[in-house]
Amino acid sequence: MDPLPSRNTRLAQRRAGFASASEMLDYAAQGQTGISFYNAKGELLTALAWREVRERAHVTARKLIGAGFAVGERLLITADTWPGFFDSFFGAQYAGLIPVPVSIPVGIGGKDAYLDQLRRQLAASGAVAAVGIDDLAGFLAAAAGEYPAVRLHGGKGILDALPEKAVDLRPLGPGDLCYIQFSSGSTRHPHGVQITQRALMANLAGMTGPAGLDVIPGDRAVSWLPLYHDMGLIGFLMAPLSCQLSIDYLTPRDFARRPMQWLNVISRNRGTISYSPSFGYDLSTRRGVTQVPAGLDLSCWRRAGIGGDMIRPEVLNRFADAFEPSGFDRKAFIPSYGMAEVCLAITFSPKGVGVRTDVVDRVALGKDQAAIPAANPQDAQRARSFVLCGRVLPGHLLEVRGPDGKLLADRGVGRIFIKGPSVMPGYFGEPEASREVLSDDGWLDTGDLGYWLAGEIVVTGRAKDLIIINGRNVWPQDIEWAIEARGVVKSGDAAAFSIDTGAGERVVVAVLARVSGKEERLALARDVAGAVREAIAVDCDVALVPPTSGLPMTTSGKLSRTRTKANYLAGLYAAPASPPKPVAA
Repeated sequence: MDPLPSRNTRLAQRRAGFASASEMLDYAAQGQTGISFYNAKGELLTALAWREVRERAHVTARKLIGAGFAVGERLLITADTWPGFFDSFFGAQYAGLIPVPVSIPVGIGGKDAYLDQLRRQLAASGAVAAVGIDDLAGFLAAAAGEYPAVRLHGGKGILDALPEKAVDLRPLGPGDLCYIQFSSGSTRHPHGVQITQRALMANLAGMTGPAGLDVIPGDRAVSWLPLYHDMGLIGFLMAPLSCQLSIDYLTPRDFARRPMQWLNVISRNRGTISYSPSFGYDLSTRRGVTQVPAGLDLSCWRRAGIGGDMIRPEVLNRFADAFEPSGFDRKAFIPSYGMAEVCLAITFSPKGVGVRTDVVDRVALGKDQAAIPAANPQDAQRARSFVLCGRVLPGHLLEVRGPDGKLLADRGVGRIFIKGPSVMPGYFGEPEASREVLSDDGWLDTGDLGYWLAGEIVVTGRAKDLIIINGRNVWPQDIEWAIEARGVVKSGDAAAFSIDTGAGERVVVAVLARVSGKEERLALARDVAGAVREAIAVDCDVALVPPTSGLPMTTSGKLSRTRTKANYLAGLYAAPASPPKPVAA
């Protein structure tokens, strides 16, 4: 089996400009490009031209229609990276159903937590069917058992077993929803973001055009990102499809096991566009730098996107240092900013400039909410680096507002608001939650903090995660990164938050305790507290988390400080001198 070609010879490239997802697939199906699936060894498992994806989707659509599902009803899909997801997702598009892609279990354990999540997503979406990989059929059955409205549930075989009837297709059109995306921050009460066809098409036009990735004929996408997350689903399914590109996929699990296969596939197939959060570049550097194959050639990689979480410039510098000998160009990095409530993308950095940082005074940032240039950028006690994330997409507006709602000038830190055709109409079935973030005139409160710098946005963090100690703003990432920089814990092994003690706020740091002896645990806690005191000049309490439980993550794999704090307040984390307790994921 050979990889699908990167270029169509019989079909002219259209860069977005479609009215719906099904129209995009109809056009791409006329060419030779498509999707390929690779395993952890880098072996090609399956290749489907877009024509085959469309044919399979039509079969699924006729089965859904024949089974009596009505236009507008919701189909929940566990979104693993395999051909069955594409059958279900696009089959729903042609059947007039609204797909609801949801995560598969993340991390170790957490079966009860995942089942609870499924129940909430079924309730929030009002889904009438739930399908996915066979391994999750039991979860789907257990979750669906509480909702009589769910008339069909099981593995992909449950769809395959439906009779294909001779019925007319009824594809979703420009005025319809495209799908419902559960925001990665959803915890106790998941919010289903309504992704309309029009908003998606507007976002794709901005992403793939000159202000975004500037896609050209012959580009090829490579991705390990989960398809239940906006960066995976839109960035590496919808966007390449809108430009008729071929896409090479690894599953997130296989990437985590063998991150070098991501780079090997890019090299072997001459991939040109691929994205990752900071941790993906970090993992590739740490796991792969000692085993770089002699033939690795990353000179083809012209758009190395970075987003999905706070961007860590030191991580990207290490990646570039490690792989420049293999042809990687550090100017290929494109820092960007976005969120599910705006489909995906809000800003992109200019092409060909790489990662640019602004080094500001940490004290002024914390006390005055002002990003004042640091007098001595090398002073780790006073200096803090942030990455410039670029300009807002054409046709959209972005504002930074202070606590009084007034617009802030350059270097004034405030809340980020966005308005434009990519913004969601609201959360599905939740008018009150929608009104909390959407104004009557269409402005979305992103919940993020940042500042303007010469026409570009600099994101400093999530407002809800901000720690305020004695009137001073402290970013939890600063605490976590300081601990990692000292080598006390591994990347991703610490979560910082604050609690109200009754006498004021107190910083707490939860860390994975990869040691078991009493003295070793006490030493770990002392090292953590010392690193925080030295770097941030605040005292903290330390809570130890068993590595078998792990720190809580969102569905997109981001650290969930909110759930970490909830677990701590529930007494689920041990003090340094105490034995570890089992923790709910």
